[in-house]
Amino acid sequence: MAKYDIILFDLDGTLTEPKEGITRSVQYALAKFGIYENDLDSLVKFIGPPLKDSFIKYYYLDEKQAWQAVLFYREYFAKKGMFENAVFEGIPELLHDLKDMGKKLAVATSKPTFYSEKILDYFKIAKYFTLVAGSNLDGTRVIKTEIIRYALEETAGGITSGVVMVGDREHDIIGARENGIDSIAVTYGYGSVTELRKAQPAHLAGSVIDLEKILCGFSQGNN
Repeated sequence: MAKYDIILFDLDGTLTEPKEGITRSVQYALAKFGIYENDLDSLVKFIGPPLKDSFIKYYYLDEKQAWQAVLFYREYFAKKGMFENAVFEGIPELLHDLKDMGKKLAVATSKPTFYSEKILDYFKIAKYFTLVAGSNLDGTRVIKTEIIRYALEETAGGITSGVVMVGDREHDIIGARENGIDSIAVTYGYGSVTELRKAQPAHLAGSVIDLEKILCGFSQGNN
């Protein structure tokens, strides 16, 4: 079984349960365009992919409108949405154990670094990570492949052996593969098992306990 010394974690749907904050922020942004979505569950599809792309894909906004929607989203998210969130049960303990084992941990997320750092600080888990690699507020470095590449350069000098990406959406798995590293897909987040299996991760973890077994070398997981 592969031994992972450097572990990259996605944020939303992997470390934290962000549903309320993200969907309410999207709801707020859409209302600015006269689009009223009362069913927050219908906005769960915004969790994971780059926001601008999702506004274009699901609500047919053009590039300019989609970027404005992102700015509206941030109005709500910065004040309230980022804190309408929770760390998944068992994650703080997992991070503590991995750090004690000498693993180097980093966050690789499509969420802007600025907000990601605030969320990690708020939930008191920032201390476990040597790097928080996110997107930029100006809309650059939003593709997961680019984010993972940057995280690799900063944490491993571009070396791919002994590095793994942990995430809950196909973007995490595809981005890992395009950078030549293994991936672990977690099914307790927002990607369906079908979506994740299709992306072909090295391992599949159905719970935080399963994830711990894989990362600590107790199990190969189920693929």
